[in-house]
Formats: sequence, C-alpha cells, structure tokens
Amino acid sequence: MTVSRCPLTPSLFDDPTTAPKGDLATFLKSWARNPLRVAAIAPSGRALAELMTRDIGPRTGRVIEIGPGTGAFTRAILARGVAAEDLTLVEYDPDFVRLLGLRFPEVRIIQMDAARLQAVAFDDLRTVGAVVSGLPLLSMPLRKVMSILTGVFAHLEPSGAFYQFTYGPRCPVTRSVLDRLGLKATHVGGTMLNIPPASVYRISRRGSHTAAAD
Repeated sequence: MTVSRCPLTPSLFDDPTTAPKGDLATFLKSWARNPLRVAAIAPSGRALAELMTRDIGPRTGRVIEIGPGTGAFTRAILARGVAAEDLTLVEYDPDFVRLLGLRFPEVRIIQMDAARLQAVAFDDLRTVGAVVSGLPLLSMPLRKVMSILTGVFAHLEPSGAFYQFTYGPRCPVTRSVLDRLGLKATHVGGTMLNIPPASVYRISRRGSHTAAAD
C-alpha cells in the first residue's frame, strides 16, 4: 500500500467541465493490461459524474473514492464542495495513481486493492459519509465484491452510503449479497448521455437514512 499527497503542480486540464484528450489513451492502456479490473475503455462523462455525486456535498463529511481512474468523479466531488483534505482516493493502477497525483495534489491517494479496505486504518480518516465507486463490480468474482463492500461499510458511518454505477439493466450487487450484508439498494437514476448509457445505485444499511448534501 502506498499513500501519497503529491506535491506536483496540477496540470492545466483540471477544468471540471472538460475531459483531457489523453484520458482515452490512458484508459485504453490500462484496459489492455487488465480488462477485468478496468471494465470501461473510456472515462465517465460529465452527466454520469453529476449523477454519481448528486447526494454529496460539504455536509457529507469525509469521502472515499475507490477506483477513481482518471478523476472524472473526483472532479465532480470537489465541485460539490467537499474539501480536498476530506477526500481520499483508493486506486490500484500505477498509471492512474501518477495521473491523479498531478491533477489533485491536495487529495490523499492510496495505491492499493480496494478489496483490502477492511484491514486498513486510515489514521485521521474518522467519519466517512460516502464512498463513490468507479470499480467494475459486474466483472469481479463474488468473493471480491463481498470483500469490497465489507471494507466499505467498515468505514462508513451508520447513515453513510455507497454509490455505484453500472452499464447493466439492474443493480450490480446481487440481492443475495445485499441480504447477507444487511444492505439495501436504491436506484438513483440513469443517464443516456454517458457512453455507454449508465445507471447509478445508492447502497446503504437497512434502516438508515442518507443525509442531505447541503
């Protein structure tokens, strides 16, 4: 596990309204190296990023993003008013880690497999209000999905929520897994503007209520 808070100057393409042209090349390179870990071959679009972060804001508390890739959701989280020091990125791919360090120098970046989250003590990472996921859960073995979710909810506060998108027709976390972990899934919405079209689900503990963003 590598933890960094990169001191480099952010590049000029940190504009949250544009996607850098080099992102596609980075995604294709990572996808070719490990297609099961990087299910998408292009960065998520602005419409999906806005939908994924719709419930997140300054009052959310600390946020963890797993599988941030090139930072499409990261930009949106910061644009919602979450302070950089309250955001932690968990990314496995070294190319993405380097790119994220350049773009978000004030954000803590941890290079590790998100399936190991439960075993990690985040030091000053106390109350976590939301976890945003760019991971391809549908392409992962069931045991790995269970490990990721167990780790996520080990850090989330009781009313916190896990946000996951999917290109499929239903929630990427099966009902059996939700039942086993005492979780529920709520369909947040979908967007046809993303390529390919995508849907977003909010997964939380049963009986919990998600706090407002602002």
